[in-house]
Amino acid sequence: MPFGSKIFELARDELSRRKNEAEIIQREHRDAFAAMRPQYLEIEKKMKESAFGVLKVIGMGENASKYIDKLRDINLKAQSDITALLKDAGLPEDYLETPYTCKKCSDTGFCDGKICECHKQLLKHIAMEQLSKTSPLKLSSFDDFDLSYYEGRDREIMSRIFAYCKAYAGDFDMDSYSLIMMGETGLGKTHLSLAIAGEAIKKGYNVIYGSAQSFFSRIENEHFNRSKSNENTEEIITDCDLLIIDDLGAEFSTSFTVSVFYNIVNNRMLTGKPTIISTNLTPTELENRYSRRVTSRLISEYQALNFVGRDIRQLKK
Repeated sequence: MPFGSKIFELARDELSRRKNEAEIIQREHRDAFAAMRPQYLEIEKKMKESAFGVLKVIGMGENASKYIDKLRDINLKAQSDITALLKDAGLPEDYLETPYTCKKCSDTGFCDGKICECHKQLLKHIAMEQLSKTSPLKLSSFDDFDLSYYEGRDREIMSRIFAYCKAYAGDFDMDSYSLIMMGETGLGKTHLSLAIAGEAIKKGYNVIYGSAQSFFSRIENEHFNRSKSNENTEEIITDCDLLIIDDLGAEFSTSFTVSVFYNIVNNRMLTGKPTIISTNLTPTELENRYSRRVTSRLISEYQALNFVGRDIRQLKK
C-alpha cells in the first residue's frame, strides 16, 4: 500500500475513536432502556446464560445438539421479548445495537484477518487529505471571480470560460472531461481550477490539488530514497477522484519527471478519472518539454480552455 506509518497511525486513531464512540452510545442506550423497562435486565441475563451454556456443551459431542437447540430457542425467545419491549417503549429495533460505522469489521479495521474495505478507504482519504493539507483549496470560489479585469473581446472569451467552468463544477462527476487550462500567468487559471475543486469537494469527491513542482519533487525524493516517508505519492495522486496539477512547466524538467507525468496522465485516462492541468506553456512548448507522445494525449483527450487578457495580479497592484 502507498501509505507511510504516519497515515496508518492516523487511521488507527480514527478507527479507535469510531469504535469507542459507538460503544459508549450503546452503553448509554442500554442503561437508558434498562431504566425504562427493568425487566430487560432479566432477559439480558438469560441471553448471557444461554451463550455461556453453548460454550459448556460444545465438548459433549453428539449429545450436545439437543442442548444447543434448547439454548437457541431460549435465546430466540429472549430476542423476541426484547423486540416487544422496544416497540412498547416506542424505540427502534436496533436501539440496543452498537452503531459501528462499519458493521462488517465493527470498526476494528480488520475482517477475517484481512484489512477491511473501510480501513482501505480511510487510509486513502487521510493520505489525500494530508497531501492537499497545504493547498489553498478554500481560497477561491466562482463568486469572487471578477470579469471586470478583462476588456473587449477578452471579456467575451473569459465570460464563456467562466460559464463553462461553473457548469463543469455543477455537473462534476467521475464521467467529467479532463481539462487543460492554457494561457499566460495571472489570467485566472488557478482561481477557476480551485473553484471547481471546492465544488467537487462539497459533493464528496476526493480532490488533490498541488503544483507540478511540489508533486514531482516529492515523487522524485521518494523514488530515489531521499525521503523518510514510506508513501507513494504517485500512486495516491493517480488514484484520487479529481487531480489538479497547477503551473505545469514551472518545475525543473528531467527525463524522470517527464516519465512520471506521462504515467500519471496515462493511468488516469485508462481508469477514466478526470484531471485538471493549468500551464503557461503553449502546445509547442509542451511538446518540446514533455514529448509529442504526452502532448498529443493532452490535446486530443483533454478539453482545452485558452485563457486571454492581461495579468490580473499586475492590474490589482
